[in-house]
Amino acid sequence: EQLKAGRPSVAATIVRQGGPSPRGLGTRCLILEDGSLFGTIGGGVLEAKTLEEARRVLKTGEPVRLRFSMSGTDVAKTDMLCGGEVEIFLEPVCPESEVRVQVAEEMVRMGKRGEAGLLATAIDPGRWGKESAPLALLLRDGGKVGWVPVGREAERKLAEEAETVLDSGRPSVVAVEDEIGDRVELFLEPIESKPALYVFGGGHVSRQIVPLAALVGFRVVVIDDREEFTLPQDFPHADRIHLYPFEGVLDRFEIDDASYIVIVTRGHMHDKDVLAQALSTGAKYIGMIGSRRKRGVIYAHLLDQGFTQEDLDRVHSPIGLDIGAETPEEIGVSIVAELIRVRAGSPGSEKKGKGREVGHARDL
Repeated sequence: EQLKAGRPSVAATIVRQGGPSPRGLGTRCLILEDGSLFGTIGGGVLEAKTLEEARRVLKTGEPVRLRFSMSGTDVAKTDMLCGGEVEIFLEPVCPESEVRVQVAEEMVRMGKRGEAGLLATAIDPGRWGKESAPLALLLRDGGKVGWVPVGREAERKLAEEAETVLDSGRPSVVAVEDEIGDRVELFLEPIESKPALYVFGGGHVSRQIVPLAALVGFRVVVIDDREEFTLPQDFPHADRIHLYPFEGVLDRFEIDDASYIVIVTRGHMHDKDVLAQALSTGAKYIGMIGSRRKRGVIYAHLLDQGFTQEDLDRVHSPIGLDIGAETPEEIGVSIVAELIRVRAGSPGSEKKGKGREVGHARDL
């Protein structure tokens, strides 16, 4: 939006991080001309000094690398007491840079198409010019938008590193050589579309899940078989809302290993029907609301239908993290917290273990 309006800004990105720090590698904020910012790289003195330096970057159009040590011991002198080391790259985002505009436009298109790619940015300030940005967006199909100053041999290495970073989902700094053998440091970061979250059921719990999930970066799709539970005014944060019968409903969607499925329909039979369909997909997450007793009954029926225990072990049920949730609002928080944990690949996210009882949520 800033580029379209012809307004320059500064992107501040954590490109190195060692030890404890407020935010992780790849965290970014965008600093506007008036000093306001979107996102945060950790707040406090670190962010205040970054904002101060961003003013110079806006004036000069030249990038800067800032290094911070957060090992202060005297609270009177510093509030950066985490103990870690952080390096931040301040990059001018200039409308005059044709490459920057092309890369930004392609990233927007990728998001709409649900695609992924890799952004490679030269973080050596000397490589940058007033109207040129040495960065490239590498697409999964082998395409490329933009340019980075490396030779053919380095491009092959870059392609290998790209696959590793995309598979891991974690940013990385790599050093390659340019055409004349000089060292170039590149910051590689996966650019991923918002993962799709399919919420089956439009009741009280769903109305709490949807805004929270949208807020933390999910593209939310709500499905119910009742018209009065698919009203747009009830789900203003949903990307899409569908009025579909639950029978065969998953055939209408492209469910892949980046998809999340939450089953919170109005009845056990509908839950069972949707769950049976979900187990035939490669969804990254499948969660079903209900008590352990209800889960046991549904699982027994599915085993009789030919599903295996390994299939059922994929299911997070009772759904959500065990935080003692009771109300629809609290249950919504627990479910979205579990989605975040699975998305982050945190320990314990692979398989559902013990959980709380939420059978009462069926009556809400």
